[in-house]
Amino acid sequence: QVRLVESGGGWVQPGGSLRLSCAASGFLFNFSPMSWYRQAPGKQRELVANIFTGGRENYADSVNGRFTISRDNAKNTVYLQMNSLKPEDTAVYYCKSRFNWGQGTQVTVSS
Repeated sequence: QVRLVESGGGWVQPGGSLRLSCAASGFLFNFSPMSWYRQAPGKQRELVANIFTGGRENYADSVNGRFTISRDNAKNTVYLQMNSLKPEDTAVYYCKSRFNWGQGTQVTVSS
């Protein structure tokens, strides 16, 4: 059974930082590209970043230079380090493997 469990969301002031984690189980993590998506109220879910099995990273223009995706294959975990957060980063953030989604974690950026 595939499980993706996100953690690390919360409230932060503009300019602050958060690190999201996604613990994966039930599939061959080392062989799966992993992604972070987000969905703001009233908007479509959008890709934030992904990381491939060889380590190559890809970012949405809106977060490039502020967010960093990484993976620890020994821990079956993917991370999203978010710096210089803006109010427009407020959303539910979802972890995704090749075929499965996590339940999401809320990130709120406000003063």
